[in-house]
Formats: sequence, structure tokens, C-alpha cells
Amino acid sequence: MQNATGERGTLAVFLSAALAVLTVGCANTGDGPSADTPTSGVTSSPGGVSVRIAGIDLAISDAAAHLDRSGGGTLAMSVRNNSSVPEHLGMVATSTDGRGVLVGGSSTEGNGSLSPAGILLQPGTTVTFDTDGDGPSVELPQAQSTEARRTLPVTLQFGVAGLVHLEARVSTD
Repeated sequence: MQNATGERGTLAVFLSAALAVLTVGCANTGDGPSADTPTSGVTSSPGGVSVRIAGIDLAISDAAAHLDRSGGGTLAMSVRNNSSVPEHLGMVATSTDGRGVLVGGSSTEGNGSLSPAGILLQPGTTVTFDTDGDGPSVELPQAQSTEARRTLPVTLQFGVAGLVHLEARVSTD
């Protein structure tokens, strides 16, 4: 009886170890940057960030959070996709747990359009996010600015590039 219990225990330990090895091996598919990817291909400054890692070439510039006193506003920026594959902006979040609302451009398909994957960014193009034009926009319903804040930490989630962090300049109304 102890022999069967010992064999089951050994089998359980072996299976746990094998599962751990498989989980670690499958966690990084090599399809994009991971926590292990060096950040030497990422450069940033207030209002912009460039990501050039493992076939990804994105440049975000002129990022500005236009916030009102009630805590809402919009995020304006230009996103250049210099990669060879289409990219999608799927989510925008701020440091104050506010999740942005993506609004597609006036075109229902093509560059800047909104699909279930997010805002389409074709290779070799720049998409301008703003509320004044025909392009897409990002509404920030819960960004909550303070008068002293000059930048707002923003996280952008792309389909290929993954999470990209930047500091958007803040303007208050």
C-alpha cells in the first residue's frame, strides 16, 4: 500500500515538473516582445515613444491628454506603423485606472477604422487620433487630472507589439 502511494506521489511530482516546464516554454512564443525582451529598442520622451524590437517598428508622437475638470477628456496622438504587417490598437488605459474608449474614423474599413481587433494601422502609414478630424479618437472618461500634473502615464495595447507605455502631455480645459 505504501508502494502505491509513493508511486502516485512520485508521478504527481513528475507531472507537476513537466507541466511547469511546458508552461514556461509555451509562455514566450517569439511572436512579439516579452518580459525577457531587452528594452534597448524602446525610446521615449514626454509625448512620444518609439518601439523597434523583433520586427516591430512603431512610433507614437504628439501624445496629449486634453482633460476637463470633471476628469474626462480625449487622447490625441499620431501613430506611425513602419512594420511590414498591419497593427491594431486594441486598448488604451491611464494610470488612474481609466480605460479609454476607442472610436473609429469616418471610414468603416481601411486605415483608422474600428473592428473587433481595434483601430487598424496599415503598414507604412500614420494614423492621427484626434476629435477634430475624420480619423479615429480615444475618449478618456476617467483620467482625473490634477493641476500639478504635466504628464499622464498611458498604456496602449497593440495586437502585434503588445503593451506600450508612454507619458502623454496634459492640457486642462
